[in-house]
Amino acid sequence: MRRSFRGRPRWFATSLSAALRLPAGPRMDDHRPKIWLSDAYSAQQGHGHHHQTCLAHLARDIAFALEASDDMVALRLKLWLDKVFTLACDITGFAASTLKAKKRQLENTLADILASSTSCEIATTLQAKLARASPRLLTFVDYPGEVKVTNNACERALRPVVIQRKVTNGFRSMWAAEGDCAVRTVVDSGKLSGKTPF
Repeated sequence: MRRSFRGRPRWFATSLSAALRLPAGPRMDDHRPKIWLSDAYSAQQGHGHHHQTCLAHLARDIAFALEASDDMVALRLKLWLDKVFTLACDITGFAASTLKAKKRQLENTLADILASSTSCEIATTLQAKLARASPRLLTFVDYPGEVKVTNNACERALRPVVIQRKVTNGFRSMWAAEGDCAVRTVVDSGKLSGKTPF
C-alpha cells in the first residue's frame, strides 16, 4: 500500500515474515515481490511477478448488483464467488491435482458467466470488470496457504497510520515520518512473529 508525505510516496507492505515501510521508487526501488495482492485499482497492477486481486472488493460490487438488479448474472457471480471463498478456506487440505481440477472448473464456470448475454447495464459493467480481472482472481490456488484472497489484513494494518495522519494532520518534517515508519516496521514485524515490543 502507498501513503504520501507532502507528495512524496511511502510504501507500506506486510508479509508473514516482515512489515516494511520503504520510500517508493518506480517499483519500490526495483524490488518486485513474488505475489502482489491488491484491489483492482489500475495503479496497483504490475508490481509483483504474480498478482491476486482482492475478492472482497469484487464481493461488494456483486452485492450491489444483486440489490440494484434482477439480472441472473449477479446471482451466478455471487454463487461462483461463494465457491471461491469456500475453496480458499480449505485450500491447504487439498492435493495439488485436486486444486488444479477445482481451479479449472472455477475458470470454466466464470467464463460461462462472463459470456452470458444480459440487457442489464449493471450486470454488463460487472461482467466487464471481472473479465479484466479474471487472470488475477485465482492466483491463490497456485500458492496454497501463501496468498490470501483479500487484502483485508493489509487494510487493517494500515488503519493506525491513517488514523494517526487524520488526528495529527500528518508530519511536519521528513525525519518524523521516517522515524515513525522505522518504529512501526519494528513493532508490526514483532506482532507478525508473535512478539511484543515491550
